[in-house]
Amino acid sequence: MNFILRALMSPIFPALIFFVFIAVAWTLREGLIRQDTHQIQANLANEAQALTNHLEREFMVQVDALGRMARRMLVNPYTTEAHWQEDAHTYLNDFGIYQAVEWIDRHYIVRWLEPMDNNRNVVGYNVAFNDQRRKALELAATTGQPDTSGIIELHQGGKGLVIYYPIGHGADNNGFVAGVFKMEVLARQLLADQVIDPFQIEILHQGQTTYFLNSSDNIDNAFSETVAIDLPLLDWVLTLRPTKTWTENQRSNWPTLIFLSLVLMGLLTSLSTRLIQLVLKRNQTLLQTQLELEREVDQRVAVQVDLERLESTDSLTGLANRRFFIEDLEHTLSIADRQMRQVALVMIDLDRFQVLNDTLGHQFGDELLIKVSERLNKLSNERILAAYAGGDEFMICQQQVEDIDDVIHLLGQIKQCFAEPFEVLGEVQAITATIGVAVYPQSGHDADTLLRNADIALYRAKEQGRNTYQFYTEGMQEKEMMRLELDKDLSQALANDEFVLYYQPQLNLDTGEINSVEALIRWRHPRRGLLPPIEFIPLAEESGRITEIGRWVVLAACRQLAQWKGTPCDHLRIAVNLSGRELEDVTLVDHVRDALASENVDPAMLELELTEEIFIQNIAHNRSQLSQLHQLGTHLAIDDFGVGYSSLGYLRDFPVDLLKIDRSFITNVTERHDDAVITRAVINLAHNLGIQVVAEGVETENQLNFLKTHQCNMVQGYLISRPVPGDALAQAIIEGSLFTGQNETSEL
Repeated sequence: MNFILRALMSPIFPALIFFVFIAVAWTLREGLIRQDTHQIQANLANEAQALTNHLEREFMVQVDALGRMARRMLVNPYTTEAHWQEDAHTYLNDFGIYQAVEWIDRHYIVRWLEPMDNNRNVVGYNVAFNDQRRKALELAATTGQPDTSGIIELHQGGKGLVIYYPIGHGADNNGFVAGVFKMEVLARQLLADQVIDPFQIEILHQGQTTYFLNSSDNIDNAFSETVAIDLPLLDWVLTLRPTKTWTENQRSNWPTLIFLSLVLMGLLTSLSTRLIQLVLKRNQTLLQTQLELEREVDQRVAVQVDLERLESTDSLTGLANRRFFIEDLEHTLSIADRQMRQVALVMIDLDRFQVLNDTLGHQFGDELLIKVSERLNKLSNERILAAYAGGDEFMICQQQVEDIDDVIHLLGQIKQCFAEPFEVLGEVQAITATIGVAVYPQSGHDADTLLRNADIALYRAKEQGRNTYQFYTEGMQEKEMMRLELDKDLSQALANDEFVLYYQPQLNLDTGEINSVEALIRWRHPRRGLLPPIEFIPLAEESGRITEIGRWVVLAACRQLAQWKGTPCDHLRIAVNLSGRELEDVTLVDHVRDALASENVDPAMLELELTEEIFIQNIAHNRSQLSQLHQLGTHLAIDDFGVGYSSLGYLRDFPVDLLKIDRSFITNVTERHDDAVITRAVINLAHNLGIQVVAEGVETENQLNFLKTHQCNMVQGYLISRPVPGDALAQAIIEGSLFTGQNETSEL
């Protein structure tokens, strides 16, 4: 940057600008001149074409005139010489271009001639003076088409051109009417209206120059345009060259004007740049002085900031101290009151800190506090402030809370700060924390009340055990409290082994056997009893615990398959449900592979179910994930088909083995025509694609008979069996008591 500034202030910089302008001006001038030259050539081409068109028209006028004279002689073959000469004389006067007009008999001898002066010696001349001319005249007499002699040496003297127009053709031919033209007279007469002084005309016949019109020395040989005459009787090529005067008149003054303008602009810019340099140089001393003054002021401000920071920051942890935190909390609450927002105050107490501090020493305790502060400080942003309250307690203020889910998310982040052990002075210690939460305005309207209630919640959490959290409940809605309590319990459910799998059989309608079951998770809550997935799976998805639960389900299913080996259930395939978050997990395939390998289970015995909506989301990623799962050997099924994004596209593109018709179509399949039509169409569609079909929610024998009739592969529902634990399922298979015929209407 300094190098650029020095270059801009250099005395040679204005001169460099001037030379740049000159270079640009010259380049632009040359470009405009080239463009001008192209335009001149185009104008010359237009002039040449116009000249050619005029010559072609005028020549055909002469040919047509001779034709009219020939036709009159054909009509009146007994015309006397005197009468013919009078007619020819009229043509000579009207056109003024002929050297002579002749009548040539059918033996090619010139018989009549007008005018006789200077042409008398032509009478009796045989115009078929060689084989080429004789053949050309014979062809003209036969076809009745005119002929030209080309440029020849005239019998009268000089070069010229003769046009022969036959009088009749074939047997009726009575010779020719011929027009004799001298080249000099013909060229000037035909071109006189178009050719003026600005051009030189060169006429070429059979590649040889035959005539020049305007042989001035002022010809610009840099430009020329050659055009062929488009007439069957005239084999001429014209070359048009302009005079230097015409060329100069065609050229534009813009290249020169633009060049001079840019040079002048460059000069003015260079002078302006030099003036600016001088002004900047004069101001440099003043700026230097100003910068020195500003540095001195900045130093004083920095000292003041350091003093304020020391007053607001804890010297050990580097976090905000208690005094600053409370002041900021009061300010935050005043803003929240105006904006009608919620604020969460979180109190954190380190479990067993006092024991560690007393056992391992105060230095260990201080270092541990620093490590904890570093992790908590990573949560700080414009909405979250972390502070050290003293002892083993920390405080966090969360602003602009929209709903309780924001607080739950923050608590999850705080828990994550303590997920990994702390390494302090060579000692590795797993540290946990107990948390109390108070939310404004439900738990208090001022800072002191919130602090007191958060502290009360913290002690209640300690009473319930370590490594947990507790909300201050006064004023909170009972529903939210139950939800928060359930979320808290859910965080411990896996560790406490509170989940269990129930299995609902799927009846194969082709064989009448049970070949597969669907695994359905249940939560054996310590206080609420057995909970169905509808009561906790949505909460697990919101909190992000669904991935861990899903992994447990896959592993538990593999363990059950391993336990069934060598039993009457060893032929059963287990289907487990995957959530969208699980499918997004890049380690999903590895986890399934590891679970199968750890239990030595055949992948074909595991079936993975996903809803249509999950299939459609992020198609490229899902296709990759599902293809890898399919390559492992597992079966893939689409659950709840027909209620969302049914599409032939993904049925074709994804490696789908099984399609499950949603229970909403099966419930009234025997009463509603529309449901029956849709069900039949889905079965036919799947079978045409080589995919098996399972009907869910089968509760009556009428539904079962309908599905049998339309060749549905498998059915699942209360008519076959409720979801049951693994040992109960094994007993039912042994006893053959699965098909009970019960007509239940709800599913756990």
